[in-house]
Amino acid sequence: MTPVLLMPLVALLALQTSPVTVERLAAPEKVLQFEVTVPAPLDDVWAAFTTQAGLQTWLWRDVRVDLRAGGDWLVQYTPTATGGGTILSFVPRQEIVMRALAPEQFPAVRAARTTAAFRFTAAGPAATRVTLRQTGWQTGAEWDAAYDYLAKGNAQLLAQLRQRFISGPVDWSKFK
Repeated sequence: MTPVLLMPLVALLALQTSPVTVERLAAPEKVLQFEVTVPAPLDDVWAAFTTQAGLQTWLWRDVRVDLRAGGDWLVQYTPTATGGGTILSFVPRQEIVMRALAPEQFPAVRAARTTAAFRFTAAGPAATRVTLRQTGWQTGAEWDAAYDYLAKGNAQLLAQLRQRFISGPVDWSKFK
């Protein structure tokens, strides 16, 4: 097999083995939908997602959560690279909805924002199903590029959350 053919095969296998399912829906509205089962009780996954101490165990060392309508759910990767958004609403242990910030390379999408609804459902005593439904997509080249980017990026986000409960908290001191 030539290296040119091997790379797409490796990429395909990686997608097939991902713990996160990704659906790209075009109708009746454009939506990105993700689902992952996290091997941890609902209360633990909720705390990991909605508290500063919890986010720091899997997302990044510099995070901010103000769990209220209008509050921040933010990660500061570098002084000029932030992710997350503004919380629109939440139902404890069930859902958090936010106006999501796109990465800086998509300024029009970042300014307009999309809506990201994360839902948490017990899938047994030691497992939690997390779904993300991202809506509010507009048309245009930048929006299409952001859609493609976030189809991968949000899958990675949810895989990272899942991995935290498999491998334990991340030691961010190892990362410069």
